[in-house]
Amino acid sequence: MSRLRVSGGRSTAARVITGVGAVIALIEVIYILMILLGANAANAFVEFMRAIAEPLALFFPGLFQLENYQVGVLINYGLAAVFWLVLTGLIARIVR
Repeated sequence: MSRLRVSGGRSTAARVITGVGAVIALIEVIYILMILLGANAANAFVEFMRAIAEPLALFFPGLFQLENYQVGVLINYGLAAVFWLVLTGLIARIVR
């Protein structure tokens, strides 16, 4: 019985870790979409999302300096989203 409980706990922990990665990636994707769709940068929600997305993007913003700002945001923040999905997926697999 105790083995089943430990296994269930590991599975739950792995799901939580995967969920955290998905939420972080979703934040990055929402920020990318706001930039690509031309959201008003002075809007409080856009500023809030930028304040969350930038630190979560770690070292990716500015990784590729492109002439087109929107393409640069798409690539740099998109890489950050993929990074979080892969990292949390690996950690969840180890926990599981």
